[in-house]
Amino acid sequence: MPTAKVNDQTIHYADNRSDGPAVIWSHGFLMDHTMFDAQVAGLGDDYRCIRWDERGFGETDADAPFSYWDSADDCVGLLDHLGIDRAVFAGMSQGGFLSLRAALAHPDRVRALILIDTEPGVDPPEVIAGYQGMIDHWMSDQPLGAVGEGVAGLILGEPSLNAEWIAKWEERRGEHILHAANTLFTRDDITKRMGEITCPALIVHGSEDQSISIDKAWAMEAALPDCRGLIEIEGAAHAPNMTHAEPVNATIASFLASLDS
Repeated sequence: MPTAKVNDQTIHYADNRSDGPAVIWSHGFLMDHTMFDAQVAGLGDDYRCIRWDERGFGETDADAPFSYWDSADDCVGLLDHLGIDRAVFAGMSQGGFLSLRAALAHPDRVRALILIDTEPGVDPPEVIAGYQGMIDHWMSDQPLGAVGEGVAGLILGEPSLNAEWIAKWEERRGEHILHAANTLFTRDDITKRMGEITCPALIVHGSEDQSISIDKAWAMEAALPDCRGLIEIEGAAHAPNMTHAEPVNATIASFLASLDS
């Protein structure tokens, strides 16, 4: 897997090197770049698909505190490394947090946004407390067990995928997750800044998402000046691009084509 030195980090990434317009895919918390395998398979012939492991996940380490503004800079820095001036930023959950911030901090680099099960706001204290318990278990020497099953159910809602991801999580546990978790818990609320994001945007959201409820997606849709649709994926949980790849890819392909027309 190739690497790029970006903002004093070694970022691991994948690049299909297609000749088409660039789309940079940013994954959710606990996930890695492979969560977009189905999007590369479905869209890679027409688009240059760049995926990366964000700080603390996959092959990219996190050895110091950071914010999602830093992650946004990482994403833009990776584009610099690859010699790409502008790209569509596609982000799922945490990936959406950083993509929204990239659109605010680097509007000239963000051609459009694809926002998958994400939001500009923050979690209430009771949700953060639940996440903290999960992180404490993640760092213990106990098997993930029911905690892993519960997290996989929230993200995927698809038993056939749970075992694969729980096995990944079991292999990569430890203190490296602390900085990433703190970033999630302490992120700032950028809801009031949505009106500053003027690039085209598409929102895709699972109807059964229990991590970020769909009402938050509708609020974001109303706040973004050039949102070109909120597509509700019926029956999907927090990662519809994985569990309902066909309708998600079709929706994204239509949106991307509209940018070229």
